[in-house]
Amino acid sequence: MRPLLWAACSQLLPRRAGLCAPKPAVTTMVTASHHILWPPALLATSSSPASVSTGFLQPMVPGSRAPSCWSSQFNVPPSALLVARPVGVCSMMRLPMRASAEGLDVVFVGVPLDTGTSNRPGARFGPRQIRAESAMVRRYNGSTGAAPFDSLRVADIGDVNVNLYSLPDSCRLIRESYQEIVASGCVPLTLVLRIWSSLKARPGEERTQERKQPAHGSVSFPLAMKPCISGDHTITYPILQALAAKHGPVGLVHVDAHTDTGDTALGQKIYHGSPFRRCVEEGLLDCGRVVQIGIRGSSYDPDPHKYCREQGFRVVPAEECWMKSLEPLMREVKVQMGEKPMYISFDIDGLDPAYAPGTGTPEIAGLTPAQALEIIRGCKGLNIVGCDLVEVAPMYDVSGNTALLGANLLFEMLCVLPGVKTL
Repeated sequence: MRPLLWAACSQLLPRRAGLCAPKPAVTTMVTASHHILWPPALLATSSSPASVSTGFLQPMVPGSRAPSCWSSQFNVPPSALLVARPVGVCSMMRLPMRASAEGLDVVFVGVPLDTGTSNRPGARFGPRQIRAESAMVRRYNGSTGAAPFDSLRVADIGDVNVNLYSLPDSCRLIRESYQEIVASGCVPLTLVLRIWSSLKARPGEERTQERKQPAHGSVSFPLAMKPCISGDHTITYPILQALAAKHGPVGLVHVDAHTDTGDTALGQKIYHGSPFRRCVEEGLLDCGRVVQIGIRGSSYDPDPHKYCREQGFRVVPAEECWMKSLEPLMREVKVQMGEKPMYISFDIDGLDPAYAPGTGTPEIAGLTPAQALEIIRGCKGLNIVGCDLVEVAPMYDVSGNTALLGANLLFEMLCVLPGVKTL
């Protein structure tokens, strides 16, 4: 049975792992930095032809558009028509696992932290569940025509090794890990999911990597992209610390039920309700280019948005979004963001709990999934340098739909990154 399992896994793991060439069976552990805990990669295969001719998983025909092993240029999610979805290591969109961001344009990163949660815990398990549900995500965006996997080198580089017993120390670990990713020139998508991306070199930015792409000539990549799949919203604070060190103050499109600009809770200044106040205090945000969408719910203050308005934020309450398209709003947001670097931070509780019950602080009368797509797609063409999707707590949604929604929103973020071509 073990040779059969190895043969199946060999169709899903990277070519560089040695799985596509006949070799004796070997198991190797990937070594990682002390900041990030990378999951072990099974680097094994069988030299016996019988091991791949059992009917469990057949090699792909040469020249197929759905290769059995990831190509040397781009990593493509395997087709469920050829490789069963439950087969293989549980990675984001069934992409290959990598030990670092080197050589990649976009990386998915998990931040399994919920120590800053004020109500229902459990978002630390969000990255795992989002990865599992992301097996449903396919190669192309049928609505927009975006082909991210034909445009960018994308992989999953595992999780940040957070300290569940110390929130300040976790912030340090996250900040240092993202500094390494930014230095590599890659855009991160975080799970709760963060995406950092920037493919077009802007005036004054360093060009760290050049690579030829067929039919597109030479393209410069000032940094690698990194989607972030994470736990609670605390993580956005250290991530923006790392980003601002590279780009200076950034603009922000923030989708949430809450403004997350509180000062202290139980005597603590760092928790999931305070990240954007801490960011303002440290000069990480370009406050004239901050938009918060979907804000709603009861409050402890008669004027809960006063601080945001004083900073120059644009606050769009959920009531202003009810039963209407948000495309006109996003046209205004694009003008506001301009060409300067900006970040997308998407709290799943920005959506109505009818659609996303698996979260820690649900608020009624929120946005719809269709409006969420309008917001993300409305960011296409902006200078996006990072994204995240946070606060998915799987145990409050046994259907898995909240994580499935999160996985699809991350795919939509991937599709609007600079450099993604449209078919």
